[in-house]
Amino acid sequence: MKMKEDKNSRRDFIKKSAIGAAGLGFGFSAKSYGKILGANDRIRTGIVGFSNRSRSLIPAFMQHASKLNYDMVAVSDIWNKRRDDCVGYMQDNFDTKIKAYRNNEELYDKGEVDAVIISTADFQHAMHCKQAVEAGCDAYVEKPFAETMDDAKAGLKAVEASDKIVQIGSQRRSGPNYHAANDFIRSGKFGDIVYVEMTWNVNQPGRWRRPDEVASLKESDVDWDRYLLNRPKIKFDPRKYLEYRLFWPYSSGIPGQWMSHQIDTVHWFSGYDHPRSVAANGGIYLWKDGRENFDTMTAVFDYGPMDDKSKGFQVVYSSRFTNSAGGTKEIYYSNAGELNLATNMVTPNGGLTERHATSMGLQANLLNEFSLSDVAPPETSADTGVDDTTSLHMFNWMDSVKDRKESHAPVRAGYNHSIANIMTTAALRTGEFVTFDEAKQEVLAGGKVFKY
Repeated sequence: MKMKEDKNSRRDFIKKSAIGAAGLGFGFSAKSYGKILGANDRIRTGIVGFSNRSRSLIPAFMQHASKLNYDMVAVSDIWNKRRDDCVGYMQDNFDTKIKAYRNNEELYDKGEVDAVIISTADFQHAMHCKQAVEAGCDAYVEKPFAETMDDAKAGLKAVEASDKIVQIGSQRRSGPNYHAANDFIRSGKFGDIVYVEMTWNVNQPGRWRRPDEVASLKESDVDWDRYLLNRPKIKFDPRKYLEYRLFWPYSSGIPGQWMSHQIDTVHWFSGYDHPRSVAANGGIYLWKDGRENFDTMTAVFDYGPMDDKSKGFQVVYSSRFTNSAGGTKEIYYSNAGELNLATNMVTPNGGLTERHATSMGLQANLLNEFSLSDVAPPETSADTGVDDTTSLHMFNWMDSVKDRKESHAPVRAGYNHSIANIMTTAALRTGEFVTFDEAKQEVLAGGKVFKY
């Protein structure tokens, strides 16, 4: 075990992390903007899918568009109502006129966009990202990146064969407190991770439901074949179009929507690309409204080196729609204490005491309590109704596109969280113990390749 941490080393860490956070663009300083204001060409940007999520992404984009030399110029959506809604939304809220396209092929064929923000259905993200970069566009791509390994591999291959800048919508990667947590864990002062506890609990029977829109949507209003993309061709179903998060294989539900955020931090902080194995269980215990994705689930992950099973740690993730007690939790444990990202506190809670260490002839790594918020609290330059981390994350992508530098959440981050999500989905849907074939990059459920 490591020697006792002194208060000076803790202060040095906070000071160094604060300097590093400033360098990441937190706060949107005049210096950050100034380095790109000399660029002559404005970056023409389009929205691919005017979804509910895009109503948060667009204000985040517009918050920085003028200073970073961007224009929002177009929307592509296969539903006529949402095309019209987006045109009106941009005019009413930002006094901006944009063009509407019936599909992505029309959008890219015109050659009028340099970058796109992709906020379509979960199962479409990776393939729409592939289409964007192959059309010569940089892309901000909402999570989850992919719900099948075939899509994940196709999206990754296309991006890595291009020179395009991609940002996956895992906005924790632009949160100053998360950067501080990553720096602290990787500094060695926290000790080895031994366990991670994650929850995401709500009590929302209407979550992901759109009954009014479902009742009014007609097949003639949408391009159903384009919506299905590479999924099996089935009869038009407005629920699978509007409430897709409740139905497999259009969404995994909880893993893709919520777990993808939290499991991504495990990969980031630990340096491991994916779990060694996953076991999971769940069910539809209360909200029996025709959904196919579970309203309650628990997954247990084993992380560590693939060639050394004596090293590693366990992650337990649980989530329910049926009772919100416990809320959202994200706690990392070492033998010295805990790092709690719900409270942003590092504490010696549960850590090995000096007395017990001495009795075993060991040296305790004693943690001093401090707040990760002391490093660099997030700031934005205006009150736009956009949460800080989404604004920071959008800024990082826009800035990265200008400077042609890697974003905070590059495509590999999305690929890796997709592996963990797909492993979880495989365990939930088959009841089998799930592993990952590193050589073939395939998820194995009970030793067999999992598809859907």
